[in-house]
Amino acid sequence: MTPFEAIRGVPNACQVLPTVVTGGQPTREQLEALATTGNAIVLDTREPMEPRAFDEPALVRELGMEYRLIPIGPHSMNDTTLKAIRSTLAEAGERTVFVHCGSGNRVGGALIPVLMLDHGMEEEDAVDAAMRVGLRSAELMEWGLGYTRRQRAT
Repeated sequence: MTPFEAIRGVPNACQVLPTVVTGGQPTREQLEALATTGNAIVLDTREPMEPRAFDEPALVRELGMEYRLIPIGPHSMNDTTLKAIRSTLAEAGERTVFVHCGSGNRVGGALIPVLMLDHGMEEEDAVDAAMRVGLRSAELMEWGLGYTRRQRAT
């Protein structure tokens, strides 16, 4: 089973890069399936106070995977958050990273700089990929594009 097959039922499940799968909130069963695919990292971009059906950090660790929380919300849509997400993905090397939020919307906005700056995608292609991931918010799209433009200007 591939990591993408493991998360297939997740809302907006997508394999955006060879080692990056994305989507909305996974179930226990989907995380259990992901754990069978190898040494994965689960990058949760939901805010800590968002309701969850189970203790995701504990389950992920119990399953032998690494859990990272980089919340995206009104007060964390800044360059520091995007830098942390880019660093997490770069440091993962060949390990699979499953990046998720509730629906894929926040993940899509956050991946625009990764796709453009770290993987050489053109803006239109990166935005198209972000929309396949679940991006629906113009504000999140502009956040990702604005960061990318600032990084290219430096």
